[in-house]
This record gives sequence, structure tokens and C-alpha cells, in this order.
Amino acid sequence: MLLGQSGSIMAQADAQFSQYYEVPTYYNPGAIGSTEWLRIRAAAKAQWVGVTNAPLSIAATGDMPYKVLNKTIGLGVVALEETMGLYNNLQISAQLAYKMKLFGGQLSIGYQIGMVSEGFKGSEIYLPDDDDYHQGTDEAIPTNDLAGTALDMGAGLWYSRKSWYAGLSCQHLLSPSVKFSSSNSSSSSSSSEDTYEFEVGRMLYFIAGGNISIKNTLFELLPSLLVKTDTNFFIGEANLRVRYNKFLIAGVGYRYPESITATIGAEFKNFYLGYSYDYSTSAIARVSYGSHELLLGYRMKIDLHDKNKNRHKSIRLM
Repeated sequence: MLLGQSGSIMAQADAQFSQYYEVPTYYNPGAIGSTEWLRIRAAAKAQWVGVTNAPLSIAATGDMPYKVLNKTIGLGVVALEETMGLYNNLQISAQLAYKMKLFGGQLSIGYQIGMVSEGFKGSEIYLPDDDDYHQGTDEAIPTNDLAGTALDMGAGLWYSRKSWYAGLSCQHLLSPSVKFSSSNSSSSSSSSEDTYEFEVGRMLYFIAGGNISIKNTLFELLPSLLVKTDTNFFIGEANLRVRYNKFLIAGVGYRYPESITATIGAEFKNFYLGYSYDYSTSAIARVSYGSHELLLGYRMKIDLHDKNKNRHKSIRLM
């Protein structure tokens, strides 16, 4: 909960997507521009369906490579909106990555800068005062809606070769604090201003994955791994997907320590559609129908290089 009178809380503001391998730039700015395509991804996740006010997350990413003075850079944007109970979280960032060849692969050093906005619906709080466990007039809890914004930054390293990739990143690098205030009136009709602070915890990510072709078949194995920690808690997720003929995809995964994931997807020309279902292995499974995630993607080849500027054909060749 929020603490008043200049109190603060530490909170985790990042969503957990089961198809993290399709939105690597959400976790690591170093992953932008790692293909020859303009990539656009949109993901939506309804967590713990059946639980009132459970988290709902929507994210969008876009990235592309670009050449400047014969050097390749990556350009990207990422946005997230998440609601959970009385809380609302909005993040928007611009991303930039510098790329260089290293040991037969490509190393990318990425950075992102943007804003994080946090909101709290204090007007919807209800505290019963007819028992021994609640105090309906707790002055430390705001009774009106609050919102605030802070500068947010992240950085990451991303290394890729033909058949595998790995990345290490830190989001919310400076552990930004979102501050807002509320004017409350006491019973004596005098007003006072309470200060509230929402601190976004620094988060470390490691992502790795690969592409293993099965000889003399149209099948490929796509293993992947995601690890995240703030040094106080740890979450690890391992997935194994099978892709047939560059078209159909199916896979399973396990997220430690809470759920099992099943995924199906399809790639058609430049489009991607994926669906994941998470079955919780924790006690919340008694009241939840699981979590559902839908991911849409599109990619296209673009060429903004100077060699195509003002390009035309001679009328004598037409």
C-alpha cells in the first residue's frame, strides 16, 4: 500500500510476458535493430483470470536498424500500460543502440530513456471499521486519486550470432521515485498536505535463446531462457518451442516458482500471431482460471539509406 506523511513504497513495475522471446526489446534496449526488419509487436496479458482486479498488461514495441556514417545503430520505442487493483502503471521510452562486429557475431550496446507514470485510485478505497482488524479512518491512506511521473532509464548488452543470442540488461537504472501529494482535511477542518512516494525497483534481466535445425526435416527447436531479479527475489523461465516449415509453432515452458506455460503460434509472410496460457502451480490456482496472453507482430523490410535518395529511371530506358 501507499504510505503517507512522506512515506514511500518499493514496487515492481514490469509486466511478465510468457512470449518474452518475441518482445526482447521490452526487456533489453540492446536487442533493438538486431534484424534487418522494422519489427512491430503488441502484447496483451490477462493474469489470474477469475481474481477480482488481477493484473492486466498491454505492451507495444517497435525497432529497426539504421546506418549512420557506415555504422549500424538501432532505433526503437517501447510502451507499457498495466493495471492492478487500485494501481496504474504507464511507461514510455525511446531506445538507441550502437552495434559492432565481435568474434564472428554482433555486439549491441543499448540505452533507453523515457518516463514512468504511476497512479493510485484512492477514491475507490473501502476500509471497514466494524471489526478489530481495520481502521476506516487511517490518515496514512489517501482518499482521493493520485498520479505522478518520473524520469526512467535503462541499459543493456546484446550479443547475437547466426543461431543464438544472449543479453544482459538493467531496467529502471536509477530506481526512480514517483512523488505526489494529497490535501486532506482533518476533523478540525484544518487542511494538511500528505506526501506519497512510489519507488520503482531496479530490475536485472538475462535472456538467451537459439535456433536448432533438425537435419533432413522441416522442424526447428527454439529453446529460450529468461531470468530476472532485483537481488531480493528471483524468477526464472525456460521454454522449448518447435517450429514447422517456418510456419506453425508450439511449445511449453516453466516459470519458477509459479506456473507452467503452453504456447501456440503461426508465422505467415510478415505476420506473427501467438497465444499463451499459464497454469499456476501455486495456491492461487484454487481461485483462478489461469492467465491468457495474446501477441501480434508485423515486420517489413525498409531501406532509408542515402543510396536510394532521389532515385529515378532515365526516360530513355523506360
